[in-house]
Amino acid sequence: MQGGLETCMAENLNPMPGSNTGSRSNIFMEDGVFLTWDDLWVTVAGGRPILQGLAGYAHPGELLAVMGPSGCGKSTLLDTLAGRQGPKTRQEGDILINGRKQALAYGTSAYVTQDDALITTLTVREAVYYSAQLQLPDTMTKSEKKERAEMTIREMGLQDAMDTRIGGWGAKGLSGGQKRRVSICIEILTRPKLLFLDEPTSGLDSAASYYVMSRIASLNQKDNIGRTIIASIHQPSAEVFQLFTNLYLLSAGKTVYFGSVSAAKEFFALNGFPCPSFQNPSDHFLKTINKDFGKDIELGFANGIPTEEVIDILVKSYKSSDIYQMVQREIAQICKQGGGALQKSKRRSGFFTQCHVLTSRSFINMSRDLGYYWLRLGIYISLSIVLGSVFSHVGMDNGSIQARGSLLMFVASFLTFMAIGGFPSFVEEMKVFERERLNGHYGVTPFVIGNTLSSLPFLAMVALIPGSITYFLPGLHHGYQHFLFFVIILFACMMLVESLMMIVASVVPNFLMGIIVGAGIQGLMILVGGFFRLPSDLPKPVFKFPLYYIAFHKYAYQGLFKNEFVGLTFPNVQAGNGSSATVTGEEILKQTWRIEMAYSKWVDLAILFAMIVLYRVLFLIIIKTTEKEKAVIGKFMSATCKDKAQVSRGERR
Repeated sequence: MQGGLETCMAENLNPMPGSNTGSRSNIFMEDGVFLTWDDLWVTVAGGRPILQGLAGYAHPGELLAVMGPSGCGKSTLLDTLAGRQGPKTRQEGDILINGRKQALAYGTSAYVTQDDALITTLTVREAVYYSAQLQLPDTMTKSEKKERAEMTIREMGLQDAMDTRIGGWGAKGLSGGQKRRVSICIEILTRPKLLFLDEPTSGLDSAASYYVMSRIASLNQKDNIGRTIIASIHQPSAEVFQLFTNLYLLSAGKTVYFGSVSAAKEFFALNGFPCPSFQNPSDHFLKTINKDFGKDIELGFANGIPTEEVIDILVKSYKSSDIYQMVQREIAQICKQGGGALQKSKRRSGFFTQCHVLTSRSFINMSRDLGYYWLRLGIYISLSIVLGSVFSHVGMDNGSIQARGSLLMFVASFLTFMAIGGFPSFVEEMKVFERERLNGHYGVTPFVIGNTLSSLPFLAMVALIPGSITYFLPGLHHGYQHFLFFVIILFACMMLVESLMMIVASVVPNFLMGIIVGAGIQGLMILVGGFFRLPSDLPKPVFKFPLYYIAFHKYAYQGLFKNEFVGLTFPNVQAGNGSSATVTGEEILKQTWRIEMAYSKWVDLAILFAMIVLYRVLFLIIIKTTEKEKAVIGKFMSATCKDKAQVSRGERR
């Protein structure tokens, strides 16, 4: 049986010089990307292996499918080959590109993730065109970029949905299959030679799965690029299965089979596990090697052999077969024949172009997303009307001193507190950023600048309209300069809260936990800001030094109080004992509110704007530091645990 198996494998996997496979390899030898991996191990903390001694290759112009049951290591293999493994994993073995150890240059490879992280308010045309402006170099004109975007959309069969919004929760839009094709469109704009797709058919029905995969398989016929395409896929239909060139079958991190799709049935049959007639081969393969449910319920399946033994038989058969030796020879031949070092694609768009495009895209998203600012504006207006009504015509008597202070405290604390309402929308934007950043579409700094600039008009509107209602209904300090200062303070506080929530989002990406953490931080700042407990009465350790001085509410309270009380006079309730009949606003600030009068309100405002810059820079530093830490931790863990992993690997063998 073993001799027949080797003959079969030789016929299917060792193409003759004149065969189509051989000629296709020759055609793409110069320009294509040959990817090989040999003796590849990936382990996590504690030495638990995820991938165990894998070896294989991927040719230009071919579609390699990585299959296996859930948890077998498909996504880990893709992440490792693409250089995306996490900091808690250790990698050993050789991954070579064109026979060399070299990094994947920008524009050479692309990775389509399993989750479609897209801006849901954009149309298909807008999403792809904005991405084209970011990824393609400035040497290309806008018309050329637009033409590339529309051509890519047509390649993926989305021409009829060009002007349809992508859609998300609460808004109908594209189907799941169409969203997946939009994700692919965005990643193939630079015409990458190496394309990774992590479960591109996940969550799609059989018809949508076939349409998506057929479009992916046809990418090599659209141009002469000769892409190397590697896709992990869970359970393809029979029609989708026939689209693959080669099959890499995994179970528990081990190679069960690697070779042509056409020879896979024969391999299983010769080992005693034939595929029943009229059954989808991929279903049979996965059913045979899935150990999650033990032996199949149906009598007679796999001759009653436990699944663990079935996997062991197939793994050992593959290792001892002629096909494995052919894989090793093919890897050696690719490494020997090699190829040139990867040339960096033309650089992506310049810094200023990225800032402009990201600002424009973010502005459109904010203007269309009701939850970002519009809903908040409606709530702010409603609350401002109630607030103005409660403090209506506050007057100039002695009782108005406390009323004015309470009103200003509410504005600086609770009115700005609700700026956290835009956090869920920002988290969704961060998901898009993380995907695009990992694929090298743009830098961190342009993203921060774009988000900041695009939010300015909306924050100004949210501060001006509710601020006008809140200021004029109660009849606060007359004079346009006092009103403008009030609005600017409100604007600065809202921007500070948004900046704070950006920092929280970079550390706590889960929006529910992020809102809780952000609310907790603001609650603490409000408490030590100097209103509920006067500054002189705050406990000095921690609460006054340093919390009182780093809480932005301190400077918001002081700026608003100085703006309101300086220049006003109120009746003195203690008059008659040699005291003046009136009390000045300056005296109230010093004696009642304990405000620091050594500097003007403009210094408080300047400090608030300085804190905005500080918070945004801190957000930028956290993102950049996190990226570097992941790389450093990954290298450190790989280096420090190398000997331990080698010993563990030797024992398992």
